Amino acid sequence: MGFLDFLFRRRSPIQPDPMKYLITGLGNPGADYDLTRHNIGFEILDHMAEANGVEWRDERLGWVTEFKHKGRTFVLLKPTTFMNRSGKAVNHWLQKLKIKQQNLLVIVDDLNLPYGKQRLRSKGSHGGHNGLRDIQDVLARNDYARLRIGIGDNFSKGRQVDYVLGKWTDKELDHLEEVKRYAAETVKAFGTIGMERAMSNYNGKAF
Repeated sequence: MGFLDFLFRRRSPIQPDPMKYLITGLGNPGADYDLTRHNIGFEILDHMAEANGVEWRDERLGWVTEFKHKGRTFVLLKPTTFMNRSGKAVNHWLQKLKIKQQNLLVIVDDLNLPYGKQRLRSKGSHGGHNGLRDIQDVLARNDYARLRIGIGDNFSKGRQVDYVLGKWTDKELDHLEEVKRYAAETVKAFGTIGMERAMSNYNGKAF
């Protein structure tokens, strides 16, 4: 190897790892938000971490952990920036870990889907969700994958915020583990069999 080739190789940027995925579950940090509908993204990632025997680390802008599955590395991120500033955490970890934006998946709650139904998409609008809105603003694009988890819309006029930030009912809790398990399977399918097949196999209701 010549000297110029050596310098070029040293200065070449590290290429993204196509087998590494950033899975971001949106929610709000703090005990007051535990078991609230808005935090379903956090709950799904907690389920995945426990199922794979990994522990969370308190890192910059979020709690982070990772596990391997079928040759892929799934990095789990729970932003600690609060929902409305999720984009800052997502962008930081995409850059820090050199993960391609095509390998980003964001998990959010969705009022427009019945409880327990989920919808995986490769891109789309924020749909009024403040977490997705901020990610879109920070990344300056909306072509990243998102997994919307239905929380239903069983609230009276003017009570949307109370409903979203409210605790799960006993009836909802009866099926919550199924919802989280189904979403976790979807996340792994996204990384292993690809978006199209994952959408075909998993878009629907968990129970």
